[in-house]
Amino acid sequence: MKILTITDIQKLIQVVGLENFFKHVITVLEQDFSHWDSFLLSPRHATHYPHGVIELMPCADQKLYAFKYVNGHPGNPLKGKLSVVAVGLLSDVATGYPLMISEMTLLTAFRTAATSVLAALCLARKESKTLAIIGTGAQAEFQVLAFASFFRLEEVRYYDSDPQAMAKFSKNLASKAFLIPCGSIAEAVLHADIVITATAAKKRQTLLNIEDIAPGTFIIAMGGDCPGKTELSVEFLNQVKVVVEYQPQTLIEGEVQQCPANPIYAELWELVSKHKPGRQDEQEIILFDSVGFALEDYSILRAVYELAQEYQLGTALPLLPELDDPKNLFGLLDSSGKSGSP
Repeated sequence: MKILTITDIQKLIQVVGLENFFKHVITVLEQDFSHWDSFLLSPRHATHYPHGVIELMPCADQKLYAFKYVNGHPGNPLKGKLSVVAVGLLSDVATGYPLMISEMTLLTAFRTAATSVLAALCLARKESKTLAIIGTGAQAEFQVLAFASFFRLEEVRYYDSDPQAMAKFSKNLASKAFLIPCGSIAEAVLHADIVITATAAKKRQTLLNIEDIAPGTFIIAMGGDCPGKTELSVEFLNQVKVVVEYQPQTLIEGEVQQCPANPIYAELWELVSKHKPGRQDEQEIILFDSVGFALEDYSILRAVYELAQEYQLGTALPLLPELDDPKNLFGLLDSSGKSGSP
């Protein structure tokens, strides 16, 4: 079984190139969302605590089974730890044998940004040039670099309530001339074509009012991703077109968890596969209520497994028994060294 570590993912990005990696992942995401009906889908299994959440996210088709273990602990940075860490597993459905265990902290950031771009290709105005991002934590740079690979960005305005997070973001993207720090959310989103909200606080918030948003804006709300954690008001949601990843999960975890009536226009797969039109009017305000869905993890695990095979990355470790006699598991304990022999 192949093991992919953080170092292996770093090597893979160096070999493939950051922009090419994003493009490859988005292509695989588009393929998988286009074959939505071939997947066995379910909301994630979440165990909630007052200080955070631990989740298992499974997804499978008739060939591969994948799941991700992931947490969400907003207070972790105060302890010197990441808010989100993750590990993923990919298995062969025909035998049930695991094929790969991979780090997924980096990969979760990549797949989240790639999914945002896939949604934007369906819902944002084609000539979008101004991106605003509210919340410059661990996800922010990935979002900006993914969008810069597909849109001709001229301005990226950013704001965070934490000046250190803004300084980190500015330093990491210092080579990008389009960065503009802002003193408030309203300043950042003014006349923006695309707005991303990616705050971490586990509470109900109202980051934006509809008056703050220009006609035709595409909004990606990704900070609200568990019960009781939202970034926008019900009044705001009722005035925009809402698109989600997987309705049964988003109704529990997304911005729409607040709404007495279901305001959802479509799931993303319906737009990718052309079952429903995306943007129909240059003036309509559209919201992608993104909570992160297991199909996205399946897609990036599939993509990375294929690339790791191609570039011979990762380490094969004997985590599974190899037996001459598959019925003689106890033979592994044979001290004579004839493990598995009849």
